[in-house]
Amino acid sequence: MNKLYIGNLSDNAAPSDLESIFKDAKIPVSGPFLVKTGYAFVDCPDESWALKAIEALSGKIELHGKPIEVEHSVPKRQRIRKLQIRNIPPHLQWEVLDSLLVQYGVVESCEQVNTDSETAVVNVTYSSKDQARHTEEIPLKILAHNNFVGRLIGKEGRNLKKIEQDTDTKITISPLQELTLYNPERTITVKGNVETCAKAEEEIMKKIRESYENDIASMNLQAHLIPGLNLNALGLFPPTSGMPPPTSGPPSAMTPPYPQFEQSETETVHLFIPALSVGAIIGKQGQHIKQLSRFAGASIKIAPAEAPDAKVRMVIITGPPEAQFKAQGRIYGKIKEENFVSPKEEVKLEAHIRVPSFAAGRVIGKGGKTVNELQNLSSAEVVVPRDQTPDENDQVVVKITGHFYACQVAQRKIQEILTQVKQHQQQKALQSGPPQSRRK
Repeated sequence: MNKLYIGNLSDNAAPSDLESIFKDAKIPVSGPFLVKTGYAFVDCPDESWALKAIEALSGKIELHGKPIEVEHSVPKRQRIRKLQIRNIPPHLQWEVLDSLLVQYGVVESCEQVNTDSETAVVNVTYSSKDQARHTEEIPLKILAHNNFVGRLIGKEGRNLKKIEQDTDTKITISPLQELTLYNPERTITVKGNVETCAKAEEEIMKKIRESYENDIASMNLQAHLIPGLNLNALGLFPPTSGMPPPTSGPPSAMTPPYPQFEQSETETVHLFIPALSVGAIIGKQGQHIKQLSRFAGASIKIAPAEAPDAKVRMVIITGPPEAQFKAQGRIYGKIKEENFVSPKEEVKLEAHIRVPSFAAGRVIGKGGKTVNELQNLSSAEVVVPRDQTPDENDQVVVKITGHFYACQVAQRKIQEILTQVKQHQQQKALQSGPPQSRRK
């Protein structure tokens, strides 16, 4: 079959537009483009060129803002207005089936036929023959938060490949470059017939729900340790994650839909990750770390290895508290997604923050009281190594080790201590004497 059908065209599509598309793709045609309203036909020299055109152009090239569809043209005698779709899984909601069918035209009727099996059969009537023809293969689009997509894909794409093989579908996912701070969702496109798309949707949603439930369970363990923090607003979890609003206080006192961090100076945190995970954090041609930096609003750099056989690498994250939360959260999540730790094991990393040497005693507290309370509160290990030599900025290192939420609680509490020390110093400076201009 070397005759092609080109669909999803805008009303003002012209033959010259299609000629340009095929020329750019270096696909020859053996006749003129016959353009109708919304679709067109063209002949390729042979079937191999027709298959190349379908592979290279269908759903991948836009014309006047609409992705074109390229497929084999079906002879008129095979076109019918009425279709019967069989083996529809019982879990597929009627609204989902409707939304799939109406993508190809006006559905005059859609009725279910009673069967003895668990699967359903429906009879569909379209308003035209051409519309009915396109339902042989349909695209199903699913929006999923980026935090779940890595685990859906799996290491080296194994999870996604298995779903494709088990359901006989083709699945693609929109690129990371399309993500923004305000739109952290990616589009999962499943292509196949109604039956195979429904099976793939079931497997995809099962995987996403599993990731969602694991994240919520982890979040609930530690969320109460960060009073007033709106975790949903930080972009790590979908807005429908089910976190309950505050249970007391008037509506005006409820958590607003934006991050609850106070305005603060830029912070620098050194996070130590497994050396084997560096490639996954950076991504192909640095795309992942660039996208992560934009998403979090932080500067993220990976320091060179201290030795050729080093087992950990240092990630330098610079930004305000909200940016730290987002950047560190995604790094923890990426290490979990890529299976650098056991599936049943919580990701635990070491973070270093530098504090003025004169404030280190306040972090430790008398007899170690403050640091012990901090460890009990956060469940993180907090250590201020003894006998440190302050650096050129008169700062020493505080080491924090734990899972993500524990590490975040410890960091925020230490920053609170540093803020109190700074305020105390400012008050002492003001009380040390009146300004020079008032002295006699």
